[in-house]
Amino acid sequence: MTLKLTVPNMACSACANTITNALKAVDGNANIEADPKTKLVSVDTQASETAIKEALAAAGYPAA
Repeated sequence: MTLKLTVPNMACSACANTITNALKAVDGNANIEADPKTKLVSVDTQASETAIKEALAAAGYPAA
């Protein structure tokens, strides 16, 4: 399943790295693209949307 989420707090590449690491902790095989310019995170994962959103929120980057 591919999720496309808007993350308003993502401002730089360090933010994108933090988001990527948080999501990899939920699903180590996930394909993640985080773009600070567009504030979009695309996640191709087997984890549930709830688990992904909870991981983002726990990392300090709640999805809108």
